[in-house]
Amino acid sequence: MEAIVYEEFGGPDVLRHETGVAVPEPGAGAVRVKVAAVGVNPVDHKRCHGWVEAFYPTTFPAVPGLEFAGTVDALGEGVTGVAVGDEVFGWTTTGAYAEYALAELFIPKPPGLTWEQAASLPVAGETAARVLELLGLKEGETLLLHGAAGVVGSVAVQLAVAAGATVIGTASEGNHAFLRELGAIPVAYGEGLADRIRAVAPDGVDAVFDAAGHDTLPLSIELMGGEKERIVTIAAPDAEEHGIVFSGVVAAPAEVRARLTDQARLAVEGRLTVRLAQALPLKEAARAQELSESGHVRGKLVLLP
Repeated sequence: MEAIVYEEFGGPDVLRHETGVAVPEPGAGAVRVKVAAVGVNPVDHKRCHGWVEAFYPTTFPAVPGLEFAGTVDALGEGVTGVAVGDEVFGWTTTGAYAEYALAELFIPKPPGLTWEQAASLPVAGETAARVLELLGLKEGETLLLHGAAGVVGSVAVQLAVAAGATVIGTASEGNHAFLRELGAIPVAYGEGLADRIRAVAPDGVDAVFDAAGHDTLPLSIELMGGEKERIVTIAAPDAEEHGIVFSGVVAAPAEVRARLTDQARLAVEGRLTVRLAQALPLKEAARAQELSESGHVRGKLVLLP
């Protein structure tokens, strides 16, 4: 089958497009999926670099990619509730940058969701919901969200606004109109950020969701008056040094399926949007990771096998 493979840690140049990779066989509890679309995430290039081995240990040769959308092609022993030919989306256990992949954690794809939309939702939706739950965000509270215009950030904005929170989102000025459309109050990065946040939140902020990294934690602690319990990051590698929770572990499968089912319904209804930046053929995976690693992509990158 066609797949993207790497056998050493490094940048996009370690990714190889191969056409003779063995098709995986589903074991007990798993299904094989003919992949229709693959979501590209920052964690993909971090895994390729070897930066997140504590969360995602690598066995070479490796196929990148966590999230997929596709059609069930074969069933492993003991699998029930799904049939060959069903359209599904979720997380793969063998790497999504491939023509076929194995999966255990997935849900049915609603007819109103495109392949690209479905492949864009699992990681961003699960991460955003998980962090908002860790923060214990309540109606009427004010959330400061660093990196609000990114894929995870923009989903978190929509979920938090829907929950009745006020969201202040840091982003470059080119993304401010987009954030206003989502219901957030945009604030520009750069010198004077703390003063700009205080100007729009004179009563302070109740929680901080850091999806950006880039030295945001000291500022966040300052804005929270030194309190750290309601600051969570998914992007700052030095979180432990600051005494801040780094959230990188997916929740329990039943909880994940329930959240994703609800988010898929919201997406079909037009109440949850993941902005699509670009869809590229699978063979251009290295290019997709270059774009992702640059940090300047507006929206979701998707690969199409």
